[in-house]
Amino acid sequence: MIDPTLRADDFPQLFRDADSISLRGQRRFLHATGSRLSLAVAAAVCGALGYLLPVDGVEVLSIAAAAAFVIAFGVEIWLLAEHPEQLWYDARALAESAKTLTWRFAVGGLPFPIGLENADDYFAEQLAELLNDVPTTNIFPSSEPAVSEAVSDLRGRSLDQRRESYLHNRILDQQRWYAAKAHHNERRTGAWRLALISVELAGALAAVLKAFDIIHIDIASVVSTVIGVSVAWLAVKQHESIARAYTLASHELGLIGARLRGVTDEKSWAAEVADAEEAISREHTMWRAARAVHEPVRYH
Repeated sequence: MIDPTLRADDFPQLFRDADSISLRGQRRFLHATGSRLSLAVAAAVCGALGYLLPVDGVEVLSIAAAAAFVIAFGVEIWLLAEHPEQLWYDARALAESAKTLTWRFAVGGLPFPIGLENADDYFAEQLAELLNDVPTTNIFPSSEPAVSEAVSDLRGRSLDQRRESYLHNRILDQQRWYAAKAHHNERRTGAWRLALISVELAGALAAVLKAFDIIHIDIASVVSTVIGVSVAWLAVKQHESIARAYTLASHELGLIGARLRGVTDEKSWAAEVADAEEAISREHTMWRAARAVHEPVRYH
């Protein structure tokens, strides 16, 4: 007998393709945004130090600052043209939708209760319909069977076995993921706050030193740029809001898990699984909406 655990390869090809595309879009967006912001800091530093390296009356570092701005402009044009963040969001939505459909089908949750006629065909139709909602991902239907051997095997198990698999491999696994991510983002929030406080104090000190002509470099303007870039990056990462949302999601899944353990009949089980998946989908919907709201900042 196959262990009733669903692994990445057991999910439909649609999920795997969308997941891969989403991760690629995320990497491209974050790398391009990080490069653009880093170039802004480099331009500020070169501009502040420009007078230190004159060559035949030309401030070489000022030329470097101009070059940094031009490259940053090119990166911004690429972001506007390619929209990697949109590919990230859309493909992630598709992957999560395919994943939730698969779990519903595998354990007998609505709209695929145990005993449903032609359930395999209906599941395949539902997967195909997902492509109509996010056409920008350029993913096409796969020739692979929609229902893998592992998914089919899990669906054929008893209610007790399906319940245990769902609780441990979906609810508890997702709960742990949310809890870990919440803790990670809380730590990042604290670290960034301390870093920004340190930079702000350094900027104040640099401004005072320049006011008394102790130093001649305009460090304060560089510090201002660093602070602006840091705030923009934090807007992209959204550590604080994500930490709060994931903490709440983790607690909610804990309550859902406790409720699922008490289900003993197929009809109630099908409805409870649907409610659980709605809760997980709701968290992703909120994440996507938050990203869309912040998208214009992007230099976040």
